Amino acid sequence: SHLAAIGLLLLLLPPPAAGSDRKRTLCQSCRTVVDKFNQGMAKTAKKNFGGGNTAWEEKTLSKYEFSEIRLLEIMEGLCDSSDFECNQLLEEQEEQLEVWWLHLKKEHPDLFEWFCVHTLRACCLPGTYGPDCQVCQGGSKRPCSGNGHCSGDGSRQGDGSCQCHAGYKGPLCFDCMDGYFSSLRNKTHSICTGCDESCKTCSGPTNRDCVECEVGWERVEDACVDVDECAAETPPCSDTQYCENVNGSYTCEECDSTCVGCIGKGPANCKECVSGYTKESGQCADIDECSLAEKACKRKNENCYNTPGSFVCVCPEGFEDTEDACVQTWHKVVAAEENPTQPPSHEDL
Repeated sequence: SHLAAIGLLLLLLPPPAAGSDRKRTLCQSCRTVVDKFNQGMAKTAKKNFGGGNTAWEEKTLSKYEFSEIRLLEIMEGLCDSSDFECNQLLEEQEEQLEVWWLHLKKEHPDLFEWFCVHTLRACCLPGTYGPDCQVCQGGSKRPCSGNGHCSGDGSRQGDGSCQCHAGYKGPLCFDCMDGYFSSLRNKTHSICTGCDESCKTCSGPTNRDCVECEVGWERVEDACVDVDECAAETPPCSDTQYCENVNGSYTCEECDSTCVGCIGKGPANCKECVSGYTKESGQCADIDECSLAEKACKRKNENCYNTPGSFVCVCPEGFEDTEDACVQTWHKVVAAEENPTQPPSHEDL
């Protein structure tokens, strides 16, 4: 049971990071250390130098320039306290950095190349990839013809294949995709430029250079022009919508709530008006039924209130509904006069 518990514990523990993940993290940490180291060198470059340019200061400066004091000052700022990988790397490689600083700096001035590529074998130089830092497709100077990203570039990862930028295709990102044309091409360089929006394929930048028109466009004479879907014999939208043509397509928009069918936006474009509205100065407006010559509310004493598209009939306060009139509630008034409110008796309290 003791062994079973240990087995269970091992199952619950997170799996160790894969070798490639460790390599990736190590390369990133190494880059961080080198970047910070170079920043530290720049910060301390003018230190201990007053600018008087005396022989003594020159001598002091040259001593400081290669001194362990300067190295320690640089090392102090290399890792943020929260960056575990960086601090771990520094702890393990402090002596290597010291050796480089004191003995190898002149011979190997590029710290990244010496430290991250050759010593730790964590990264590769730009334009190379994989465990043995092989050259990317298209060469290390301009991988993927400068039109894509080499998989694993600068790391010990990847397969060196090209992931092309938008508009480019092919193993070296040298060819143009549909929707682009070649605006410059020689043995080493290829530039692809976007076609006009009316072209599916093209040989130049305008709508006259289309080889094939894009969907929603048609060839008229020697150019691709937008098809006005809204002008079709059978309109593409429903009876409660109007059609708006856009380049290469169309949209259906809802008619105004006052319309029965419409030809455009708002109450001025209604074909007809909904019940309770009428055309007024060219647009559908609410009919005020309460102000018509013929009374909308037929019962005696009744008040009329206009509402959007309709009206309501209400008896005034002090009146009550009967079937054919609003009757003043006299009996309530009389009852109130006959029984004025009595103060509560002691028994009621």
